[in-house]
Formats: sequence, C-alpha cells, structure tokens
Amino acid sequence: MTTTDQSSTPKGLQVDDKVAAEFERATAYKLTDEDIERAKLLIGYNTATKHRELFSVATPDAIRNWSLGVGDDNPLYTDESYGPSTRWGSQIAHGTMVGHVKTPMLGDPIPEDVRKQTKSVFRGIHVFVSGGSWEWYRPLYPHDRLYSFSGEESLQVKQSEFANRSVIQIGRNVLLNQHGDVVGVYRILRILTERDTARQKGKYAEIEPASYTDEDYEKIDAIYAQEGPRGADKRLWDDVNVGDALDPMVKGPLTVTEQIAFHAGGYGFVPYGLRASRVGYHNRKRIAPFYVRNEQGVWDVAQRLHWDSQWAKAIGNPMAYDYGVMRQSWFYHHVSDWAGDDAIIVSMDDSIRKFNYMGDVQFLSGEITAKRVEPSGQHVVDIQLRMVNQRETETAFGKATVALPARDSGLPIYPAVPTDIQRLATQMFARHNELSSRRSR
Repeated sequence: MTTTDQSSTPKGLQVDDKVAAEFERATAYKLTDEDIERAKLLIGYNTATKHRELFSVATPDAIRNWSLGVGDDNPLYTDESYGPSTRWGSQIAHGTMVGHVKTPMLGDPIPEDVRKQTKSVFRGIHVFVSGGSWEWYRPLYPHDRLYSFSGEESLQVKQSEFANRSVIQIGRNVLLNQHGDVVGVYRILRILTERDTARQKGKYAEIEPASYTDEDYEKIDAIYAQEGPRGADKRLWDDVNVGDALDPMVKGPLTVTEQIAFHAGGYGFVPYGLRASRVGYHNRKRIAPFYVRNEQGVWDVAQRLHWDSQWAKAIGNPMAYDYGVMRQSWFYHHVSDWAGDDAIIVSMDDSIRKFNYMGDVQFLSGEITAKRVEPSGQHVVDIQLRMVNQRETETAFGKATVALPARDSGLPIYPAVPTDIQRLATQMFARHNELSSRRSR
C-alpha cells in the first residue's frame, strides 16, 4: 500500500492515495451563488417533519435519560416519584428535550417546481449549529407524543473569520403534542461553510489541548460540589433584584464519554439517521456525500468531527468539539437550577461563538438584567448568561426570560401561543389527521 502526505489531508496524517483522494473530494465542495439563490426559494414554506428521532414519545425513561445526558440530575426531570408533589402533578421534561422528540408527521410536500429546483442544495457543505432560540408554551409530560413542522425563515451571506464566505440560515421548528397543542417553538441558527476553506485558513490551528493539575480540578470540583437544583424552595419575584448573580456552574472537561452520554441520553444522531452495519450501509447509499473515508480507508460520517480529532483537523479545527445543542441544554440547566420547581422558563436564546474542544471546561455565570410585571400580570426577570472556558475565552452567551411566583399573584402561567403560530399549527395538525385517516382506510 502506497502512503502519501497529501496537502488535502489533516496535517501530518499518513494515508494511502485512495484515502487521500477521499479527503480531497470531501473537502472540495463549494458554496456557490447558484446554491444560495436556490436555497432562498425554500424561505416561507412549512413542511411536516417526516423523520423519527431517538424518541418519538416522552416516556418517563426518555425524560430521565435526556436530562442525565446533559448532566442535569434535577429530580423534577429524573424521578417519577418526585413530580406528583409539585405544582405540575407529574414528572416533566427538561425544556430543551422539546426540540428533540419527534414522531413522523404527515403533510403536503413543498411545490414540485420548488422541490426540483432545490434538490441537493448545499451538497457537501459543512453545517455548524451556532445558536438558536426557544419559546415554551406548556410542559412536556410523560407519554406526550410530539410532532413538528419546520421551515426556513431567513438566509444571509456574510464573511466569516473561520472560513471566508459563509451562509447563515435560521430555521423554525414548531412542536405539537398528540392533541395538537403547541408545546414550543425552536429556532436553529446554522452556519454553512466550505470544509477546505476552513482547513486552509486554520484560524484555530494554534490552540493547544487543555491539561489539568490537581489544583485545577480542585477549582472545578468545588463548583460541582455546591451545585444543585433549588427545587421546592420558591424563588419569589419580590425577593430578586437587578444585578443579582446566579450561582456558578461548570461543565466538563469535555470528553468523548460526555459526547456518548449526550447521544445515548436522547440526542441520538439527528438529523442524518446514523446507524450500524447493514442499516448504516443503506444510510451511506442514501446520503453518500455525508460519508468520508477515515485514515484506515473506512467509510464514516462527516459528523464524526465531534469525536474524531483527525477528521476535525481536516476541516480546520485542531481537535474534536461538542454540539451546539449541548451548550443550549447547559444554559437551560443553569437557569432551571436557579429558578426552582414553581418557575417557568418562558424563552431562551443563545449565541455559540467559539468551539468547545475536547478537554475544555466551560464556566457558566448569569446575572439578572431586568425585572418587570408584564401587561398580562406575569412577573418576569431577564437573565444574561455566559460561558467562559479555561483559556478565559467567552465561548457562548445568551439570555433567558423566567416567570417567577410572586406574593400578590401566586404561581406563574405559561404565555399564550401567538395567534399566527396557533392557526398554522391547527391547520398542519388537521392535515396530518386527515392523511392519517386515509392511510388507515
């Protein structure tokens, strides 16, 4: 077997010519003006989500495992016997799970001419989740089945420090339960980049892997030791003030084990349906550009950059890194611990600015920036959120709005679903039921 050190492969990686050619092929796809214009045709269309994620029903076990998968041991989410004593009368789910429970939903496809014009758009282009926003309208209870429909809301082209030109897309997912009630809305901000351009720029190539002394771990462990959910101890709106800080939280150091726990806990391998053996073979035939040979010549998924540092290097990163969804879940965990059982996290948005590499630690902090009574009578606070790694680099920031109990108004309630979303959800769910009924005849 002939080996070569191809410039298209990760620096210093010895592979045979055939594998080097695969690296070159996998990193050669370009962001074209044609693809950008084609992708714009999809804006404004809403389609039923037809794929099934790891969980299609929020069973008690699924709810527990999702929470544990993001490192959150709050008994409100993890203990079936705890929930009945709370205002909810039941175990409920960690809020970010709402975006990742899906039963296939039936619906009408986008118009045929648009489908043809947008087929294979952005083929082979790499996608990063760089943030998003959440709005919650009711809890996710055990045995709820979630359906969703989604659509692209916007597309922008910008210059990226990481990979020159990039595309920023925002997609909206509306999640419905088995009764057609809107449980939440999840918007995802995605950045699309050329793999080869990012590799050649090598913006993060000089970042060295983290290492830790006993003293470093004492600092980390001291934060872990003081963490915990507020639970049944009500946090009253009357008692909090602008400028109050949330107790610190820590996540990491990031390991492949933590990534496995996240996948196994509930994230699965969305949205590409990664599977093993024969089922994996069929998936490779279905989405061939998503599979790239590794240094042993084995076909593997491009998604492996989250655990395979060699492949991460091939597209411009010094080592493997986490998922944006993980850090979104960590922000929710931080706010939920602070707020207590009786509060409602109404909304959250976040921006993920830097990579969280293997071995990195994230230190979470938060501060109340506003406090008000809304026209509806809801007593809310806004919380600014930050994550800073062991290099003292801010890697993510966000904001959450939380409705708290108040002395003069009692427990908070969820906000009403916006009329336009409720109307669209009603139409989509009715169409799903109509098509389901036809199938069963």
